[in-house]
Amino acid sequence: MIRRSSTWTLQLPQTAEYALRALAYMATLPPDQAVKAQDLSHATSVPVHYLSKVMRRLVTSGLVLSQKGHGGGFLLARPAAKISLGDVLAAGELGPTQLDRCAFGWGKCNARSPCPLHGSFSQLKELVHAWATRFTLADVHDYATQMSRREGPLVQLTKRPRPPRS
Repeated sequence: MIRRSSTWTLQLPQTAEYALRALAYMATLPPDQAVKAQDLSHATSVPVHYLSKVMRRLVTSGLVLSQKGHGGGFLLARPAAKISLGDVLAAGELGPTQLDRCAFGWGKCNARSPCPLHGSFSQLKELVHAWATRFTLADVHDYATQMSRREGPLVQLTKRPRPPRS
């Protein structure tokens, strides 16, 4: 986590963040609409070469289908409501084993051999796990839809306009 002013942000591994961006965007598309890597790269601001690596992981993990040829591209392998954010994070290098690492470098933390942070970190891990298994790509889509109704048309789900230069 990184502290910025009075708030904290969770720092995800780059591959996990890019996987979330790609699949969140794909969840906004009609279920039978394939998206080409170049278009997905543009929509999510993920470099196309890195995106290719991420998409291979997502195909291998069974979250995405890859179609070759005319009209090809990438599709969600199952409905957005059946893909949890935990599924996406695990495919993008942030699985339960990464959360088991000890902040003090003592190997794996566990109740039999706890580090000084074990109790509080275990609570955080449980909260992250509950969040990741509860929320799906459909929830992301629904939230984006609500935001676009409240704040105007949703141009792109993951790309924010740059602030003006001073």
